[in-house]
Amino acid sequence: MKTLIIYVSFHHRNTERIANEIAEVMNAEMVKPEEVKIENILSYDLIGFGSGIYFMKHHPSLLKIIDKLPVVDKMAFIFSTKGAFPIWLCHMTIKRKLKQKGFKIIGEFSCRGFDTYGPLKYIKGINKGKPDENDLNNAREFARNLI
Repeated sequence: MKTLIIYVSFHHRNTERIANEIAEVMNAEMVKPEEVKIENILSYDLIGFGSGIYFMKHHPSLLKIIDKLPVVDKMAFIFSTKGAFPIWLCHMTIKRKLKQKGFKIIGEFSCRGFDTYGPLKYIKGINKGKPDENDLNNAREFARNLI
């Protein structure tokens, strides 16, 4: 199955670590939103979309790429790293956008990530050491289950 992972990872590279684990298991290509060629999307069987969570949503650049996509009959999966909040709340916006574009969502993954955004910097962040080896193992297992 030809797989593409579109991801955004800033600050502490939490999401990039998860994306790398998933990509390795699935032998997937990884790109950032600014590297995506919309016309090439149709050549993939499965597309993963992931980023850190910002104000309970995926990164705006990832959401903008989805807005630019044509309506397709493709499979997708979603992943994220976050400071807190439940997965269903954090993935609500991206799920809605993907479904509107015709994607069938076959899986979701999320784990805690080291977070020093905004006022959290004054307390030296939350979720220190995350994602940890257990989270990386869970990401690999998630990828194996998608295959």
